[in-house]
Amino acid sequence: MLSKNWLLSISLATLAMGFQMQMPFDTSRFQDWLPSNGNSYRHYSTVPLDQLPIDVHQYKNDMVIRINYAENKELKKLLFSSQPENKPEDSNNHKDTKIHYSRWAHNNVKSTVDLQIDEDNLVGLIGRFPSLDYTVIIQDLAQKVYETYPQDFERPGKSKIYAQKDDYVYKSTAEVLDSMKVDVMSELFFREYRPLETIDAWLDIIQQTYPDIITLEEIGHSFENRAYKVVHFSVPDGNVDHSQKKTIVVNGGVHSREWISVSSVLYTVYQLIQLYNENPTSKIFSHLDFLFIPISNPDGYEYTWRSDRLWRKNRQSTLYPGCFGIDIDHSYDYHWIKSSDWACGEEYSGEQPFEAYESQIWEDYLNATNNDHKIWGYIDLHSYAQEILYPYAYSCSEQPRDEENLIELAYGISKAIRVQSGKTYDVLPACIDKDADLLPDLGSGSALDFMYHNRAYWAYQLKLRDSGSHGFLLPSKYIEPVGEEIFAGIKYFCLFILSDDR
Repeated sequence: MLSKNWLLSISLATLAMGFQMQMPFDTSRFQDWLPSNGNSYRHYSTVPLDQLPIDVHQYKNDMVIRINYAENKELKKLLFSSQPENKPEDSNNHKDTKIHYSRWAHNNVKSTVDLQIDEDNLVGLIGRFPSLDYTVIIQDLAQKVYETYPQDFERPGKSKIYAQKDDYVYKSTAEVLDSMKVDVMSELFFREYRPLETIDAWLDIIQQTYPDIITLEEIGHSFENRAYKVVHFSVPDGNVDHSQKKTIVVNGGVHSREWISVSSVLYTVYQLIQLYNENPTSKIFSHLDFLFIPISNPDGYEYTWRSDRLWRKNRQSTLYPGCFGIDIDHSYDYHWIKSSDWACGEEYSGEQPFEAYESQIWEDYLNATNNDHKIWGYIDLHSYAQEILYPYAYSCSEQPRDEENLIELAYGISKAIRVQSGKTYDVLPACIDKDADLLPDLGSGSALDFMYHNRAYWAYQLKLRDSGSHGFLLPSKYIEPVGEEIFAGIKYFCLFILSDDR
């Protein structure tokens, strides 16, 4: 008669064999050079630690998988839990059998969720759900993170090349400004993702070059005392009083790891300037004002360049020592609900509305300039999913005003993007994306709902590329193509608003 231990050993061996067939092999043992962005990156494991942009070894053995949880309620319950196993009081549990992971994104329509998870925890997840339906979408996360930084990127303060040039911290800042001396509209800036300092320097030059139409406003300071900046794009028109102009707000960088949202806001500014140079009398300029917020989370964004590429929240302190950051997009005072996530979690809402510095700064600015800006449109850029979301996020039972026209405009934006690049952006209510009826706190206190209900007639959240093969780590070669398609969508948005007789 077979013993239970022997049967258990056979079962575990079978599980391990199946797991190995799905698991990626260790690329560092076989590759020294990996292609990315048309260039060649050495594998991070062969690069000295002080030559890496950040310590990417923190992601060693991590991967990103996509799980289909359809018709498995227990699996879905686990995947959308707030993961209390990460709390400090559990740290002494030496028999921890809980599954540790970070949830990247989910598609409620397709019943899939993307997880960042290491090999050991994936083994544990398969052990708990032997029929787990999953695919690996990023095999070597540490390498993928490494390749999102510019290839010649250097940590602050290392190079003498740029230390002599206006005391810039990053080499890329001096290089971009040198290129702008030859051509102020040089596209060099958009060949790579850029740190905060380089972005600020680029915007300063743009303002100096176009002082009549571009104004940089510092409307507040973050927890770490970084400037919260708004780019005001307004073309003077003697025939149209400023008070008659409709204002469009384009926002990016709320979640700091979503670099493509930052570059897309900046690329829209760039493209508007190009359009102005070609056609300064366009109705877009005579009847519309623009407010651009390229980086709505300056502390978090800088942190992704110095410490953790995948950081999501801002960086302010919380009630819990050692836990930093509030999800800015859960901090607005419209149907705000305290999140089920704890203070160290990525979706922590804070203890009260507007607790996040950045959300309060934006609210104060809107109140102070209420008579100056009649906000007609609000577009909040995020990643990733290739979706256009319309209000409301907090509940599917609440119908937005003028829903039919909201949907019509959303499909028009999607079509404009598809004509530009061939990419499809799905249109759906934000509550479906958030699964708000099942998990109300995930859709509560969003900037989309707050702006739509209180400030803007039209409001959308656009989740940019891609649909999952790169996730938050979209290679820099896509900066311009994504920028082009988003500008096409925003241009359609503007023309639609101009044709609206409200």
